[in-house]
Amino acid sequence: MSARDERRGGRRPSRVPQRGVQPARRVAFDVLRAVSDADAYANLMLPSAIADAGLSPQDAALATELTYGTLRRRGTYDAVISAAADRSTDDIDPAVLDALRLAVHQLLATRVASHAAVNESVNLIAAAQGRGAAGFANAVLRRIARETPGQWQERIESSARSDDERLALRTAHPVWVIRALRRALAAEDRVDELDALLDADNASPEVTLVALPGLAEPGEPRRPYAPTAYGSPGGDPHGIVAASRGTVRVQDEGSQLVALALAEATPVRAGERWLDLCAGPGGKTALLAAIAHRHGVALEANEVVPARAGLVRNALRAVPGDVVVHEEDGRVLASERPGAFDRILVDAPCTGLGALRRRPEARWRKTPADVAELVPLQVELLSAAVEALAPGGIVAYVTCSPHLAETTGVVQEVLRTRADLTELDARAIVAELADSPIDLATDGSGRVQLWPHRHGTDAMFLALLQRDPASGTA
Repeated sequence: MSARDERRGGRRPSRVPQRGVQPARRVAFDVLRAVSDADAYANLMLPSAIADAGLSPQDAALATELTYGTLRRRGTYDAVISAAADRSTDDIDPAVLDALRLAVHQLLATRVASHAAVNESVNLIAAAQGRGAAGFANAVLRRIARETPGQWQERIESSARSDDERLALRTAHPVWVIRALRRALAAEDRVDELDALLDADNASPEVTLVALPGLAEPGEPRRPYAPTAYGSPGGDPHGIVAASRGTVRVQDEGSQLVALALAEATPVRAGERWLDLCAGPGGKTALLAAIAHRHGVALEANEVVPARAGLVRNALRAVPGDVVVHEEDGRVLASERPGAFDRILVDAPCTGLGALRRRPEARWRKTPADVAELVPLQVELLSAAVEALAPGGIVAYVTCSPHLAETTGVVQEVLRTRADLTELDARAIVAELADSPIDLATDGSGRVQLWPHRHGTDAMFLALLQRDPASGTA
């Protein structure tokens, strides 16, 4: 082993057997490694990893808690590890670091016995990186186990250089994300809800199902807002999905609401033409397709990434009729179809800061540079969609992010350059279609911002723009 590898607590993988490693921990570690090494999405990889390992329901629940809990609080755990190891986490081998994070979550946030958390994590590291790395990890974890979670929290917060850094360590959100969320809440004069929002981001979301209209009926318990939404009765929801042959799907209630709002914005006329411009992975597409089928509407979908286009086609199998799924750059497809569509959904690529409950790794994966890169694309997609609207047509601009640059900033930029657009009151439309009264704060516009702490949904944003009925299509 080189001196550098020894300092990092790592070496080339050895053949040391994984003695005493519970299958649930093995699965959690493998998913953490895939997230770190291959930019995998835990919510996509974990179910298949659990199935491949043949975990019992109890072990599956443990693997889920270990995976998501470790990913959510990674920033806080890294600060603890750095203090205990007396070195930056950048100087620790990535595989060793993931195993340490997994162990620290067990030590500081679960009822797992300390000796089990330490011993099994050390065995994981020994198998992955060798005995030298395992010795390093053993020493670090035993230091951590000697103090309480409260003592560690106090220690790492004492090193913070600002109130925002202290809040970041307490709530496991990067400082830039905290500031972006604060600004979004301040735009609604609700900045006092920041702590509740950060807490909601760290809570496991309830599973919500969608019953495709005309193809399935919502079960119980019903969700409060979307008429198509209901909660999973418990257990693995994929059994319900399979039994319904896809007419029932897992879909966040906020995601359902924004798609329904586009369909409910004005009365639907038979013969309308609809487009889902950024359709992957297909949840909103399937919901729109079911509504379109009931009203004699022609729907097309587009997804530039071939693998995600395949997911869209799979989602549409449960819906009668044919929906053409294109695989083009949405900007090009829309610009080549001027005036062709009566309703267009632009569910734009975004940072995903509104879905941190479901994709906890996004908070550590995204940076402010991603916002700067995405906003021009979002503006171009929405502008192209406007060109593809027929006179009187409506475009729904949607993001799963509350970041003001990705939401109101994009809408305002497009409105600034288009005199033939009118913004509809999306708040009134959502309030009308919701089954129960819904608290929608306003920034003075008709836009909708949903929140996990207030509505129990992802932080979906919606704006509805209508093209002047008297405008041309050129």
